[in-house]
Amino acid sequence: MSSRTSGKMRLASLVTFPKHVDPNGALCVYESGKAVPFDIKRVFTVTARANDVRGDHAHKLCSQLLVCLAGTILVSCDNGIAVEDFKLDNMGTGLMIPPGIWATQQYIEDHSVLMVLCDRGYEENDYIRVREEFIASINRI
Repeated sequence: MSSRTSGKMRLASLVTFPKHVDPNGALCVYESGKAVPFDIKRVFTVTARANDVRGDHAHKLCSQLLVCLAGTILVSCDNGIAVEDFKLDNMGTGLMIPPGIWATQQYIEDHSVLMVLCDRGYEENDYIRVREEFIASINRI
C-alpha cells in the first residue's frame, strides 16, 4: 500500500475478514453488520487478463467492498486530492471504498478474480464515468 499525498476527504480502508484455515483449505466469512460494515445488496465478480484495467469510475452513493479471491489486483483510489494504492492478493482482506472515490483496478496476474460487495443495487445514474465530471463534483463539496 502506498500513499502519494494526503487529502481532506477520506480514502479507502482495508478490512480484515474472519479466516478459518485447516489442512483441507481456507474459509473466509463476509457477513453484513460484522466484517462487512453495511447490508449487502449486490455481489458481483470480475476477471481480467494480466495488465488489464477495470473500474475507472466513482460512485455518488454506493459503497463497495473489494476482495481479491484469486491472483493479484492493484487498486488505485483517488479522492481528487490524494491517491492511494492498495495491493489485494488474498481473500482474507478487502478494500472498503466509500462513495466519492475514483477507483481503478489493474489486474496483475492472469485469472485474477475480484469479488465486489455493494450496499446498493445497480443504478446507472450512481456512476461517474468521466474523470472531468468527477473532479467537478469534488470541487462542489
